[in-house]
Amino acid sequence: MTMGSFTDPDSVATDAVLRRFNQVFLDHDPAALAELVAEDCVIENTHPAPDGARHEGRQACIALWTRIATMTGTHFETESIIARGDRGEIRWRLVWGPDAASSVRGVNLMRVRDGRIVEAQGYVKGVS
Repeated sequence: MTMGSFTDPDSVATDAVLRRFNQVFLDHDPAALAELVAEDCVIENTHPAPDGARHEGRQACIALWTRIATMTGTHFETESIIARGDRGEIRWRLVWGPDAASSVRGVNLMRVRDGRIVEAQGYVKGVS
């Protein structure tokens, strides 16, 4: 997992939020979401194609991320986390089987305000 060099306080704060958020999915434990998600959070999910479903408000976002974090038979592998000011990205692989054919790579583009996630856009590699 890579990490950028930070000197500005916004990037440092965003990085900390993204790492706590990412840990929810690595541990399959959504408890921290209550502290990480803003009331006005908006998610554009990875599906359905082409634009993904939109989830608005804290409860809707927590519910979606809880379902993803607690999916049985799956795990996430973190490729990188990068923060730039109030924005960041988490590159990941979702694995549901024994080999690369049973996985998909993706990225979440995030925005953080006052220590909470206010925006998330998820994208996955397409099937050819």
